Amino acid sequence: MSVAQSDGRDFLSNLGRVYSLYTLSFLGCVVLLAILEQVGMPKPWIGYAFVALTIGVYAAIGILSRTAEVSEYYVAGRKVPALYNGMATAADWMSAASFIGMAGSLYLLGYNGLAFILGWTGGFVLVATLIAPFLRKFGAYTIPDFFSFRYGGKVARTLAIIVLMSCSFTYVVAQIVGTGLIGARLLNMDYVVAVYVGLVGILVCSMLGGMRAVTWTQVAQYIVLIIAYLIPVVILSAQKYGIPIPQLTYGDVLSQIAAKEAALRAAGDVVVPAVGYINPSFGNPALSGAALWVEYVNYFGLILCLMVGTASLPHVLMRFFTTPSVREARKSVGWSLLFIFILYFTAPAYAAFAKMEVYNNVVGQNLATLFSAENLSWIRSYGRVGLIQICGVDATTLEAVRTACARVMQHTGDVASFNPTIQLRHFGIQADAIVISTPEIAGLPYVIAGLVAAGGLAAALSTADGLLLAMANALSHDVYYKMIDQNASTEKRLVVARVLLIIVAIAAAYVASFRPADIVAMVAWAFSLAAAGFFPALILGVWWKKATTQGAIWGIVVGFGITLYYLVGTRYYAPAFYETWKGLSIATAAQYQAYEAAKAAYAASATAANWAALDRTAQVVANWWGVRGISSGLFGLPLGFLVIWAVSKFTKEPSQEMQNFIDEIRRPKGAVVMQEKGAAVGH
Repeated sequence: MSVAQSDGRDFLSNLGRVYSLYTLSFLGCVVLLAILEQVGMPKPWIGYAFVALTIGVYAAIGILSRTAEVSEYYVAGRKVPALYNGMATAADWMSAASFIGMAGSLYLLGYNGLAFILGWTGGFVLVATLIAPFLRKFGAYTIPDFFSFRYGGKVARTLAIIVLMSCSFTYVVAQIVGTGLIGARLLNMDYVVAVYVGLVGILVCSMLGGMRAVTWTQVAQYIVLIIAYLIPVVILSAQKYGIPIPQLTYGDVLSQIAAKEAALRAAGDVVVPAVGYINPSFGNPALSGAALWVEYVNYFGLILCLMVGTASLPHVLMRFFTTPSVREARKSVGWSLLFIFILYFTAPAYAAFAKMEVYNNVVGQNLATLFSAENLSWIRSYGRVGLIQICGVDATTLEAVRTACARVMQHTGDVASFNPTIQLRHFGIQADAIVISTPEIAGLPYVIAGLVAAGGLAAALSTADGLLLAMANALSHDVYYKMIDQNASTEKRLVVARVLLIIVAIAAAYVASFRPADIVAMVAWAFSLAAAGFFPALILGVWWKKATTQGAIWGIVVGFGITLYYLVGTRYYAPAFYETWKGLSIATAAQYQAYEAAKAAYAASATAANWAALDRTAQVVANWWGVRGISSGLFGLPLGFLVIWAVSKFTKEPSQEMQNFIDEIRRPKGAVVMQEKGAAVGH
C-alpha cells in the first residue's frame, strides 16, 4: 500500500481495490486465528496476534505515507475523495467513547443513554449545514487560522489555541485510557504499561506522515472497528433468533429483560441501574415539579452540548480541509453520517444482548462457580483492571470477594467456606467493560473477544491520532510559524511539528496513567469546552458579518471561562464551590444532610477518608440549579452568543473588505479564499 509521492496518483486511483484487498485479508486473518484457536492456540497468543497484526498494518501505512511537504502534512494535499474522507472522519469521530462507552452507557442508563446518540449524531447535521463547507472554502490549515483571519490579530488566534488545546487534550486522554484498558485485557499486562504501548502505536501512525498518514490509517481503522463491532451481535442474533440482523431482534431481547427483572424483583433482588450521568429515574412518574424539570434540563442540556460540541471539535472540522473541493466536503459529511449511523444504530442492540447475557450467565451463580469456571475467567481479568466489582470490591480473587460478600451480607459463620449466590445488586460492571467483555460473557470463541478488542483499539487509536495532530498543528503552525518565526523553512516546521507531537502525546499518556475519570465523562467534558469556546464565534464569524473582533474575544473568554470554571469547580473543588454558591444549589434534603454530616466529620477529624467522604457528598450538591458538570456548556454557550452580540453592537463594524470576504466563503463555487505558502490549490 505505497502512497509515496512518486506513485501517489496511482494509489488514489486504486483506492477501491487497495482497501477491498485489505478488508478481505483482514477477514482471512480472523478466520485463520479462529481455526488456530480450535486446534489449541493459547488465548494470550491470539491477543498478541491481533495487536501485532493491526498495529503493524497501521504503522506500515504511516511509514509509507511519510511526507516532507507542508500541504501533505497538514491537509493531505487536499486530495482525499469524499467517500474515503467520510470513512476517515467516521473513524476520527468514533472514539473509544463511541466504541467502548456508548453501549455501556445504554446498558447502565437505558433510554437516558440515548442522549449520547442523539447529541453526537445531531452534531453532524450542524457540521454539514452550518460549518464544514464554509471552512473548506476558506482554505486554511487549522481552526485558529480562521479565527485569526476573520477576527484579526494574535489575540483571537491565541484564544482559539487555548480552547483547542483544552478540549483536545481532555479528549485524547480519554482515548489513551481506552487503549490502556484494551491493552491490559488483550495483552494481559499492567494498565500503565499498556497505556505507553498504545502510545507507541499512536505515534507511529501520525508522526511521520501527518494528516496524509492519519487519513489512510483511519480508513483502515474504520474497516476494522466496524467489522469488530457488528460481528458479535450478528452472531448472537443469529444464534437466538435465526436472524443475523440484531437491529431487528433486540426488541424481543428487551422484552425478555423486562420479564427477567420482574422475576428478580419478585425474588427480592434490587434492580436499580448503576449511578450514571443522567438520573436513571428520568421519566419516572414519581418525579414531579422542580425535580422533574431538573431532569428534563439535564437530559436535553446534555443533548445540546453534545450536538454543538460535535460541530466545534477541531480534529473533526480539520478533516474537511482535506477534500479536493467544497462540493466534496459536503458529500463527505453525508458519507460520514452513514458510516457513523451503522455503529450507532447497532449500539442499543449491543447493550440489550449484553444485559441479557449477564442476567443469564452471571446473576444466580454461586461465588465459587464464578471464580472456578473456565468460561467465566473474564470476571477475574476485568476485575484486575477495576472494571468488575462483586460485593463492592474488584473481582480479583475469590478470597477478597468472599470476605467482602460476608461483610455485605452480614454472614457470621465461617468465611472461608462462604459460597453465596450472587444477585444482581452484588454485581457491578463499569460502562467501559460492556462491549469488550460481551463476547466472553456470551461464551463466544475467544477470537471474537480478540476481534472486538482490536476494534476498540482501532477506535481509540484513530481518534487519538486526529487529536494529537490537531494539537501539534496548532502549536507548530499557529504558535511557532505564525507567531514566532514566519520565515521558518518547510523542513524546520515539520521537525517542530513532530517534536511537539511527541511531547503532547507523552503528557497525555502520563495523565491517562492515573485514569482521572471514565471515558465517556472525559469526552463529554471536551464537548462542553469546545461548544462554549468555539461555537458562538465560529457560527457568528460565518453567518453574521457584523460580529466584531472585540465581540468574539470577549465571547470566547466569557463562554469558555464560565464553562471551565463550572466543570473544574464542581468536579475537583466541590466543597469550596458549594460553599460559594450554595444559594443556587438544588439537591434533596437527604443529600444536603449527608454533606453537612460529612463536613462535620471532617472538621472533627481531618483524615483522608473523611475528606474523601466530604468531597464525594459535595459533588452531589455543588451545582447551579441542578445542572450537572457533564452539561456545563449549558452556561457558556448562550453567554458566548450573548456577549458577542452585545459587544459587537457597541464596537466598530468589520471593514467592507472583511464583509465581502464573509460573502465569498458562503458562496459554494469558486476557488478557496486563503492560500498558504506552499499550499495545494483547491476549488
